[in-house]
Amino acid sequence: MDKVTVKTFQEMKDNGKKITMISAYSYPFARIADEIGIDSLLIGDSLGMTVLGFENTLEVTIEDSIRHSQAVARGAKRAHIIGDMPFLSYGINVEETVRNAGRLVKEGKCESVKLEGGVERVEEIKEIKSIGIPVLGHIGLTPTYINEFGGFKIQGKNSETASRLLKHAKLLEDAGVYAMVIESVPWKLAKEITESLSVPTIGIGAGEYCDGQVLVIDDLIGLTLDIKPKFVKKYADVHSIVKNAVKEFSDEVKNGKFPSEKYRYD
Repeated sequence: MDKVTVKTFQEMKDNGKKITMISAYSYPFARIADEIGIDSLLIGDSLGMTVLGFENTLEVTIEDSIRHSQAVARGAKRAHIIGDMPFLSYGINVEETVRNAGRLVKEGKCESVKLEGGVERVEEIKEIKSIGIPVLGHIGLTPTYINEFGGFKIQGKNSETASRLLKHAKLLEDAGVYAMVIESVPWKLAKEITESLSVPTIGIGAGEYCDGQVLVIDDLIGLTLDIKPKFVKKYADVHSIVKNAVKEFSDEVKNGKFPSEKYRYD
């Protein structure tokens, strides 16, 4: 299969083909996703919660993102690699934003970057693009804004906020994003945004009318323990599988059953 690029995203939308994206943070999961043909891998700042055990994404640093991006890039050869810019890696000034985006590409081996927000991100997006880095937008429930939102809450539920999100989406498109994530908004609004844009939309908790879908790999395989958003479909129960395997190992060691002769050297 051919390498997926930002041009592939647009071709898929134009041809009515759905785009698949997974948030992944490790070499093994990247390899698995790449082998089955996932189109894109986002090294999301959600790694703070799924991998590092933080309460939210705000503690993730650019160094965290770079290290995990490197691991994912080693495991994926076909999928498009997207680096998620964490809190305070952008929004301070344009120069700092461009530098951090460049680090994700140069050090993290990413092929594009994602940052959250609407009109307030326009100038940063333009400057990142000016040095040759494609940008994925992100509107709706943007986790770095949770203190402003009052938590992880659905966005765009009334006409005023819906109109604002639609406006932001068009501004991001005009700024030059190659696609945008729409998170936790009513499906009718996501459908309207998708139909109003020429660039692809990637939904997460935004219904079935987006041009593609993204889920966190830990959520979809049933590894996440505490957070269970309505939009997550659990395709496996890996937590139970791992728990049972570790318990069996522990029991066998304590009972003198492991290692047996099969697992020793002569």
